[in-house]
Amino acid sequence: MSAENILLAVETSAGPVSCAIVKCKENDLDSMQILSESFASTAQPHSKTLMPMLEGVLKNADLSPKDVTALAVAHGPGSFTGVRIGLSAVKGFAFTNDLPCIGVSTLEAMAQMWHGNGMAGLIVPVMDARCAQIYTAMFESDGRQVVRLSPDEALSQEEMKNRIKKQKNVVYLLGDGAQLCYNIWQKDCPHLRLAPAPLRWQRASGVAAAAVLHWQQAGSGEVLTPFYLRLPQAERELRARQARAGQA
Repeated sequence: MSAENILLAVETSAGPVSCAIVKCKENDLDSMQILSESFASTAQPHSKTLMPMLEGVLKNADLSPKDVTALAVAHGPGSFTGVRIGLSAVKGFAFTNDLPCIGVSTLEAMAQMWHGNGMAGLIVPVMDARCAQIYTAMFESDGRQVVRLSPDEALSQEEMKNRIKKQKNVVYLLGDGAQLCYNIWQKDCPHLRLAPAPLRWQRASGVAAAAVLHWQQAGSGEVLTPFYLRLPQAERELRARQARAGQA
């Protein structure tokens, strides 16, 4: 039987920022116990709120950095700046304390918050990627376990709506794009539902849950990299200018 770990998880990939301390056993999600979690969704930048939040969850759990045995972070998809802030914080903590790190999908982290809640159905996290696109994937819950059905993708809102229209089961929308997509899709998708508010947003406890299931992917902070489904806007604009110049 694997030993218990103290896992510090960070979520900064979208508007909300969140940190959590959990006690867990490797690959055993039923063993996970949230010791302390902090969540904020304000106009303040993550670069200002994250570090005090990290200190706060440790203090509230009556732990020190030396008590932490592993780190987890949502490495994308999401806001380019937000993802980098979370990765930088985790890399710095890992380097200082010589700890293993686990990077997980932001979308899977949201879906894994559904574990064991007794609500069966399809789970579709959606994040607003701008330009009428969303970052999304599809998962299924039997009320206890969550299983991935499709990879993380950047899709048009219309394409994902058409996929959901084909489903016969109840579909729950999660994420910062959930309300937007629900408002657009509900007339064509009567089986569509908004996830309950406590389960709708990106949270560090979801990052921790996904990390527990992907413990075998743990490595040093040096190998943590962002997972972007699209190039940053500045790079897309640069390539567009280069393409126009080449055609001139």
